[in-house]
Amino acid sequence: MRRVPPTPTRDIIRILPVRADCVLLELADLSAALALFDVLESNPVNGIREIIPAARTLLISFDPSIISNDAITEIVSACAGSERKTATGPLVEIPVWYDGEDLQEVAGILGISRDDVVRLHVGSEYVVAFTGFAPGFGYLAGGDARLTVPRRKSPRTHVPVGAVGLAGEFSGIYPKASPGGWQLIGTTPLSMFDIDRTPPSLLQPGSRVRFHEISAEKAYEIAGAEMAAAKAKDRKTLDTASTAVEIVATALPVLFQDLGRVGQASQGISMSGAADRASFKAANRLVGNPVDAAALEIVLGGLRFRMRGRGVIAVTGATAAITIMNAAGMKIPASRHSAIALDDGDTVSLEMPSAGMRSYLAFRGGFEVNPVLGSAATDTLAQIGPAALTPGDVVAVRTALAGALVSTTELPAFEMPGTDETVILDVAMGPRTDWFTEQSVESFLSQEWTVTPQSSRVGIRLAGEALERKSHNELPSEATVRGALQVPASGQPVLFLADHPLTGGYPVIATVAGHHLDLAGQVPVGARIRFNAISPFAPRIIPGKCT
Repeated sequence: MRRVPPTPTRDIIRILPVRADCVLLELADLSAALALFDVLESNPVNGIREIIPAARTLLISFDPSIISNDAITEIVSACAGSERKTATGPLVEIPVWYDGEDLQEVAGILGISRDDVVRLHVGSEYVVAFTGFAPGFGYLAGGDARLTVPRRKSPRTHVPVGAVGLAGEFSGIYPKASPGGWQLIGTTPLSMFDIDRTPPSLLQPGSRVRFHEISAEKAYEIAGAEMAAAKAKDRKTLDTASTAVEIVATALPVLFQDLGRVGQASQGISMSGAADRASFKAANRLVGNPVDAAALEIVLGGLRFRMRGRGVIAVTGATAAITIMNAAGMKIPASRHSAIALDDGDTVSLEMPSAGMRSYLAFRGGFEVNPVLGSAATDTLAQIGPAALTPGDVVAVRTALAGALVSTTELPAFEMPGTDETVILDVAMGPRTDWFTEQSVESFLSQEWTVTPQSSRVGIRLAGEALERKSHNELPSEATVRGALQVPASGQPVLFLADHPLTGGYPVIATVAGHHLDLAGQVPVGARIRFNAISPFAPRIIPGKCT
């Protein structure tokens, strides 16, 4: 077997498997990756859904029914090797107080003074190479090579909004308060991400950036990136609506979801959407809605609501009892996976499920909810989307379209997993399987992983025998996908779900197969998971022969 080099040279590309509908292209460096991205973006290929650039990789998502993996390989091979276009985007001036917590440490690492760090940082023109990590977070390339520093060994649990940092060859600005491992050298008062701005991200890929120092005495107000949900709270909670839902009680956050945001990667935003898309679509079909109509995602039950007017609902997903109490006080059980007619004054309760994690509640006609960036999905990591429902909220229901088709045979797509069960998830090995020892790869596939209480819509945190890396290098940021099994320094994998970050900096040992993504979204805390490899880690090398 030919040995695969850890990093390609300028003349070759590594094609790393992700799963049946996406591949990761690894190139020699940032310049080569962005040059290939420019060519592919300028010459759209039918069947390619999205291309996400990163530090030295491109993630290509495609429709296998339209274009094959081999066809993509041929296209990439023909296009690679071209020169990167000169950045011609608008110039953005960033004022900075150089007061960062790590400024002195950075100066020490580089063997220069604090003033020299500032001088070098303001003396270059940067280019927004790509976005990721958080909405509005741009990776700024082109700075002085002498400012290349590693990330912090121990990331901070809290980095303030507007913090300016260094990591590797990049500069970056935190658009919101969050954990982070970049070396902090200053703070800017500018808002990097504003949902009311078009486009919302101040820094767009291809934009040019210059930093300039501002006086510590001058007063500025730092414009924090507040959650877009707060501005979407005016979702027509009108008492005059002919049909509406009044929220009486919730346990965990009850979120609006749809099928997610498409085409927002340039803003640093991933798709999000329902964690169990099959159950979500089934709920909408049962009430005659389009499959992408906004519905509610309820984690572990605990929802109680009262009808205003008449309506028809459907509940799918987790195995949870449904009880209706009418205006006369009579309690009536109702069935999942079927249409349920409600009268004015009916109170509906959804109990804690005996199996599964997430239930989906659809209303005939759909909820009257304001989309954010083209979608009603609530992304809990990016903090974008309609606000979670709370007791006292009243949400209007739209009038159903005449002649809408109603499904009467929506059976669950799979049996919901219980907390005492072991769930088998098929995985494709890659794209970074070769960063781990052979023993760790065997351990990953042979052991049972326990789902911990720290799991969320962002990802399932697993506990088991820690996986040991073969490579201890720092992985340059690269795009991640729903279903990726990323392994941080602890060796305990995280299975990314719907609200995963657009890019990540830890190696992904394997990726859940497309047919098991919805099942992964229903695995409850306490259950165990075993991974079954359905395809090996088989990277390919192709030469770049630009035509």
